[in-house]
Amino acid sequence: MTSIVVPACEGRAVHVPRGKRIRVTTPKGAQAADFFAYNAASIAEWLSPPHTWVTTFNVRPRQGDTLLSRFRRPIARFAEDGAGGVHDFLITACDQFRYEFFGHKGHHSSCSENLILAMRRLGHEITVVPQPINFFTNSAVGPDGRLTSPPNTVPPGGYVEVEALIDLICVVSSCPFDLPREGWAVNAPGGPTELTVEVR
Repeated sequence: MTSIVVPACEGRAVHVPRGKRIRVTTPKGAQAADFFAYNAASIAEWLSPPHTWVTTFNVRPRQGDTLLSRFRRPIARFAEDGAGGVHDFLITACDQFRYEFFGHKGHHSSCSENLILAMRRLGHEITVVPQPINFFTNSAVGPDGRLTSPPNTVPPGGYVEVEALIDLICVVSSCPFDLPREGWAVNAPGGPTELTVEVR
């Protein structure tokens, strides 16, 4: 079994062979995990939440869902949900522009940057940041269509397991979002914390 720690506000990439599972855990609870997955044989094919939700008819990933690539191929399965369904398909990966939109001055770590750096460490340069699955993210769409992401409710030790249906490269980012925004807390009030990743 491969086990790694993803430090707070950072990202890590790991190979997940077909038939194996990747478990992502929030040890302290309430830490959003941006999850990306690529076909290990061709990173031009990646996990696509929008292509998935038009087959599952739900804007949240649920245990048992088959996860599709942008080519509409099954590449993974949401095998086990140990976090009570607190997940999101809608929010794009944070980036420098989002932090500037919210008024932040200067550089800020982001899930987009974490993805690019994690893939670069494996020798892959990417030019597109796909839509992630936001595990442990308590977002909701109101009756008026308003999107919010209130404080994260996942308890310490909350986890998910995703089964690879093909050989995958998976990237997990400990979301760095820490700005005080009404209705957009994303993470716990105490700020970002580490995640653990196991391939089993």
